[in-house]
Amino acid sequence: MTTLTPGFPTLLQEFFQRRLVAERGASAHTIASYRDTFELLLRYAEEHTGRTPSALTLEDLDAPLVLAFLDHLETDRGNSPRTRNLRLTAIRSFMRYASLRAPTALPVAERVLAISPKRFDRPALDFLSRAEVQALLDAPDQATWTGQRDTALLTVLYNTGARVSEVAGLRIADLLLDRATALRLHGKGRKERIVPLWKQTAKQLRSWLPQIDNTPTAAVFPNRAGAPM
Repeated sequence: MTTLTPGFPTLLQEFFQRRLVAERGASAHTIASYRDTFELLLRYAEEHTGRTPSALTLEDLDAPLVLAFLDHLETDRGNSPRTRNLRLTAIRSFMRYASLRAPTALPVAERVLAISPKRFDRPALDFLSRAEVQALLDAPDQATWTGQRDTALLTVLYNTGARVSEVAGLRIADLLLDRATALRLHGKGRKERIVPLWKQTAKQLRSWLPQIDNTPTAAVFPNRAGAPM
């Protein structure tokens, strides 16, 4: 019995539904980023091949077209090299899947996988002095509800070094304020980590909690409506 090799539209659909969602359990952020990449790539390929996305083949997405697409992102759309590399990562991930699912795609996949990320200078990370950090912590007006919230929020950011999105996503259930004070951060790719808290940070949080909803799923730093910031 002859097994038909899946075409490009089928492979792309399987990549998102089977590979990213079912097998890898990719986060919504990753899926959205990959989706945006292929929306841009398919639009570019249609303009340069004259074929609609449903009529494209893997051969249409060979290395020369992908390289031209990456240059288009920088020169025409004004994307940074970092964004260019993120788009390339999504395309390479698909090509690895395609080469396993459709062996006839291996030559095309190998040429695309050979494309290297673009090197770029990374600016040196500066830092704030202790006095500058204290000035930030002292800035919110402690006589107001938002000022007390912002002070607690800034203190947690300073203590943990967490991303803003991680702190904004904190829920009451993520706080461990009994004996060993700590909090649970939910990072990218559904990664979790436990970060210890300084005594001052734990004290700040304990004084803040009575002013908000304390149900486990409630936001630690809500807006005025009680929803996550």
